[in-house]
Amino acid sequence: MKTFAGRVAVITGAASGLGRALADAFGAQGLKLVLADIDEAALERAAGELRAQGHAVAVRPTDVSQGESVERLARAALDAFGAVHVVCNNAGVAPLGAVWEATEQDWRWALGVNLWGVIHGVRVFTPILLRQGDEGHIVNTASVAGFIAPPGMGVYNVTKHAVVALSETLHHDLAACGAKVRCSVVCPAFFASGIADSERTRPAALASRRVKSDEDRALEAMLRKATESGRLSAGDIAARVLDAVRDERFYVLTHPKINGAIERRMRDILDGRTPSRPT
Repeated sequence: MKTFAGRVAVITGAASGLGRALADAFGAQGLKLVLADIDEAALERAAGELRAQGHAVAVRPTDVSQGESVERLARAALDAFGAVHVVCNNAGVAPLGAVWEATEQDWRWALGVNLWGVIHGVRVFTPILLRQGDEGHIVNTASVAGFIAPPGMGVYNVTKHAVVALSETLHHDLAACGAKVRCSVVCPAFFASGIADSERTRPAALASRRVKSDEDRALEAMLRKATESGRLSAGDIAARVLDAVRDERFYVLTHPKINGAIERRMRDILDGRTPSRPT
């Protein structure tokens, strides 16, 4: 996509972290913004800040795990600006712990946001982009955990591997029909994303009934330290996403140092070896 000014970007998880940085990046290029998040108060604060900078902004509180909520988001975007050109399926959460200790509530929460949120975004918005007959781009936020499987993050790893697979298939399906719509999958390692605070938006109905162990608390502390000490900011990741949309690049791998772990995993598979621990 070579032209940004005057076009419309829809961003989920837009109230904080990468979603908020994406709003800054696309807004700076002259795109009109449709911001979605489950945290209504934070969403309104983000919208107010962006409007104060002169950006055209519409908001829609959205639970991306629910198809009807994403459908309402699409209608709100079209009602506000008449079209959609960039869709960032970005909302994400990260329950932690040994994979056998994850509760059904943990699985339902993470699968609902991380995977079903992307499924609904692709299902609802791709037909809109195709009907417009114009350039369009879908950006799905996965993680380097879509290529490797660190211990203590089993639920998260499963969702992100699925997002990578969905995105790769979307790319092939769009190419097969000769569409002008492109897609990218974003796979960062640790950065200041706010993911360590995702429990704040967990629905009460999906609250975990498991008592946290010392190991759980250690994992949470590790995740917080790793995200807060990351050398790249959310703005840095957003800038790479913007470049990928402009250049029509599919894989957005933002942390080159992790490529060795991805390569080892692929070599383990091809050589029939026991999986190496990701480092």
